[in-house]
Amino acid sequence: MSHLKQRDLDLESMDAFTSTDIETPCIKVCVVDPGSGFCIGCGRSREEIAGWLDYDAAQRRHIMGALSQRITSLTDKRRRKGG
Repeated sequence: MSHLKQRDLDLESMDAFTSTDIETPCIKVCVVDPGSGFCIGCGRSREEIAGWLDYDAAQRRHIMGALSQRITSLTDKRRRKGG
């Protein structure tokens, strides 16, 4: 099997792993705000992002319950800075 074909198989298996039924707030805008430590895309901390697959459904729901307020706070801070 060629190197390229093996790489394609590796990517396919990775997609299969990431397409499980684990709910995620990720919107693929991964930038951590230095002031708050939260991602401006999803609102999670680096620790929450790193541990997401290890959390059970209840832990993920608990975190997701706080994300709306976190993102609103990040957006409000940016508006107040002007620009």
